Amino acid sequence: MPDCNTSSEQWSAQTKLAVVAETFSMTEHELSQYCRKKGLYPEQLKEWRSECMHGFMTQKEREAEARKQAKADKHEIKELKKELRYKEKALAETTALLVLRKKLRAFYGEEPEDD
Repeated sequence: MPDCNTSSEQWSAQTKLAVVAETFSMTEHELSQYCRKKGLYPEQLKEWRSECMHGFMTQKEREAEARKQAKADKHEIKELKKELRYKEKALAETTALLVLRKKLRAFYGEEPEDD
């Protein structure tokens, strides 16, 4: 293990892999104790474990995962665009109502029209 002065983000890939291997079969309680002892966060170990697993994937599996992620991203973009159109329409409607209210008040003399 690197010395105490070295940040865990600066550890070598071999060291991170050793930590992942060492902690793989630990329970949550044991993992928490280990992390406190080493100055790590459990989230870091989960990320390192995920990176290790991703490194062992075949090219075909990586491509399939990339396609799946691309499909999910396209779906999210479509939903966000739909939501944006809805909000733009609502904003335009609100603006029109405010302008009409202002003109109506000006017509009845309740407030002067600025235009």
